[in-house]
Amino acid sequence: MHKAQWRLQDAKTQFSQVVEAALHGEPQHVTRRGRDAVVVLSEASYRALRDSARSGAPGFIAHLLAIPKGGDAFPGKRDNVKLREVEF
Repeated sequence: MHKAQWRLQDAKTQFSQVVEAALHGEPQHVTRRGRDAVVVLSEASYRALRDSARSGAPGFIAHLLAIPKGGDAFPGKRDNVKLREVEF
């Protein structure tokens, strides 16, 4: 997918095109002095992004912290596992 990128000066002079593209579901990236500065989104895209952030869906860190701790975390014993000889 092509990333729509505008220099700030171009975005100023062609703002209606920036808005039209954003309204068609394409985020418009604007750079200032060669660095990423802002992204222009449609209101619908912004609301969807905001609502997904507010949904309380656990993030990856919360997922890792929810892993059971301690020796009883994994069921079953592995006493019957036969170790093999390794030569060094």
